[in-house]
Amino acid sequence: MKTTLLQNIDCVLLDMDGTLLDKYFDDYFWEHLVPEKYSEVHGITFGKAKEALLALYKSHEGTLNWTDIDFWSTELHLDIPALKEQIKHLIEVHPHVEDFLKSMKKHKKKIYMLTNAHYKVLDLKLKKTEIGRYFDRCITSYEMGFPKEMLEFWEKVWQILKFDKERTLFIDDTAEVLRTAKMFGIKYLLLKTGASSKKKDKTTGEFQILKDYREILI
Repeated sequence: MKTTLLQNIDCVLLDMDGTLLDKYFDDYFWEHLVPEKYSEVHGITFGKAKEALLALYKSHEGTLNWTDIDFWSTELHLDIPALKEQIKHLIEVHPHVEDFLKSMKKHKKKIYMLTNAHYKVLDLKLKKTEIGRYFDRCITSYEMGFPKEMLEFWEKVWQILKFDKERTLFIDDTAEVLRTAKMFGIKYLLLKTGASSKKKDKTTGEFQILKDYREILI
């Protein structure tokens, strides 16, 4: 892949959560902190709160609501942005991500972030990590009006960026998103494993995997 990256790729598209950043922050937030606060507001046990919330999350998965923190603030009667601020110290970049981004800049590759994260969450995470300076542009599904799991997202992104699909690499930690990117015609795809430092991966063997960014440093 190193040789391919140097010689055959002009553009690198990168997901954020789980791909560049440790997904532990998001998992802890939605699976522990939000159920804890929800149980307090609604006067139910943590267990019942978590069970109800996981079912509710599932019903909106793969839609724009899934990562819309304003939607969840209204739906759950909680100040989701304020709660995220409370634990922003947990936001961490995966090992060697900055080395990789610096390397891509050095070799004059175009670097774009494509994320389903809400723009308010994107702002919070870029301020905390300071990796925004490496990107030519960051695009959210909220901005496009479609999540990355849908072809319409990719069509709209391509209209803006006009990258050569045959000379583009896309890295994501979600196989479903990679399938859509493949359907759209992006030639080089990598599945980032180790999305969360606290959870084991469920790999499909469907895509070439990337465990550590040192593997593609050039």
